[in-house]
Amino acid sequence: MRPKTRGGASPPSSARSYEPSRVEFQDVVRKRRMVRSFLRRQLPSEVVERILSNAQRAPSAGFSQGWAFLVLQDDETAQYWDAVGPGAGFAYPDLFNAPLLVVCLSNKRAYLERYAEPDKGWTDRSESHWPAPYWDIDTGMAALLMLLTAVDAGLGGLFFGIPPEKISTFRDTFGVPEHLHPIGTVAIGYPAGTDAPSPSLKRGHRGTDEVIRRGRW
Repeated sequence: MRPKTRGGASPPSSARSYEPSRVEFQDVVRKRRMVRSFLRRQLPSEVVERILSNAQRAPSAGFSQGWAFLVLQDDETAQYWDAVGPGAGFAYPDLFNAPLLVVCLSNKRAYLERYAEPDKGWTDRSESHWPAPYWDIDTGMAALLMLLTAVDAGLGGLFFGIPPEKISTFRDTFGVPEHLHPIGTVAIGYPAGTDAPSPSLKRGHRGTDEVIRRGRW
């Protein structure tokens, strides 16, 4: 699908030059799944830029845009796996072939400062005003846009977290400031087609009547 613009603004020129796959949106949603095995194959730069451009189209409370993205490509990804990756015996070794890793970082401070501005008025910058950590939620929405863009481009993607005990090592390795919190990493590449179905899929989808109530609970 061709990326749309908001407020008349044009996407980066690199995004405009990429000819999209024109997959119907419902097909993108239907085809999206977590891919854990990739081919060792570079991505076109236009595709990478479109993925990153679309991530910045995610909604954010107060237009705070309290997210940041650490982009690692090709040979740069080895440093990530050395710092935080799984050890020997990992069930999906072809995950390490993914040519693109995007670490999604949420910025709570950006939201607290934005909502201390005159049009919002929460000058105490207290987290108690927030019913949920929107800085993490909005960054998660950006991650989902990257996953959907990957499917639209004929690629596969995976979202996974950094183990809490390795976050400090991650920060030290890549110089990530303390006020940016890694909520997870998106791996993107060409699917190897060798993934065994996840055992979790045996749970099946929960029924519509179980998760949706209409009118009242």
